Amino acid sequence: MKDQLVGMDRDGNGRIKLSDFYGTGLDKDWRFGESETYLRDLGVLDESSPWKGKQVIIPNYLQAASNCIVAANHYLVCCKNECEEMLGDIEGAIGKPTAKVEDILKIAGSVVSPSDENEAPPKLKGPLTEQLTRVAEAHGGEVPLHGRLFAQWMHYAFPRECPFPHKAGSFAQHTLTPGAFGHDYIASKDVMADHVANAMDVGHEAENDDWMSQWSAEEELFADYTGTLHAPWECGRSLSCGLFGLLALVALVARFGQGGKGGKYESALPTFTQQKSHYV
Repeated sequence: MKDQLVGMDRDGNGRIKLSDFYGTGLDKDWRFGESETYLRDLGVLDESSPWKGKQVIIPNYLQAASNCIVAANHYLVCCKNECEEMLGDIEGAIGKPTAKVEDILKIAGSVVSPSDENEAPPKLKGPLTEQLTRVAEAHGGEVPLHGRLFAQWMHYAFPRECPFPHKAGSFAQHTLTPGAFGHDYIASKDVMADHVANAMDVGHEAENDDWMSQWSAEEELFADYTGTLHAPWECGRSLSCGLFGLLALVALVARFGQGGKGGKYESALPTFTQQKSHYV
């Protein structure tokens, strides 16, 4: 299934247009036929891009409950999460719960996808480095490895293996089986054909500019970082930390002084949420 989906990934961003997904479902593989509503409730659809329209996120789809081969009362047997091994390599190399940006980039740059040993290492310069730096700045200089923002960065660095991490409780990706959803879990051939017929092609340049449109600046920590990690304004009395907190405050004031409009500080200063202990 993954090989077929990757074959439809035109830009290598781990997403395929819903029209291409349904086109394959009509012509080649009956398995690609979940209804749009079901895909949305599973958290599989990316609807953030005005250029590309609705897209199926490959790793989220593969790990969704719709593709589990066994659905018992107390467990599901589903596709393997390939990202766990890649994250494990990074965790093992760093050896602590937080890391500096340069250390993450060095290690992640040598990680190869477990599904394709011939795949080239990811290209981490540019937007990926900038976003990782913003994550570190929001956490006082280091990136927590067990948080939503780093999981999101891993998704964009390895988009075909690492799922996009939605906020906890947003979707029922791992529990909403076809039986639990209801008889409308499958799309009719007429609906699938309409999506294919109404598909729109946009310029390649516009598509490339929109590849991280789903990025969200909201953080959730999946482990207890008490005493280890602080927001810039909670760093204590050290001089360097105080200066960093002051700069963060100045940036925030500058942003609201401009009417609260977006800008580079909008993604640099994410919304901190209460720490939670849970699995996603």
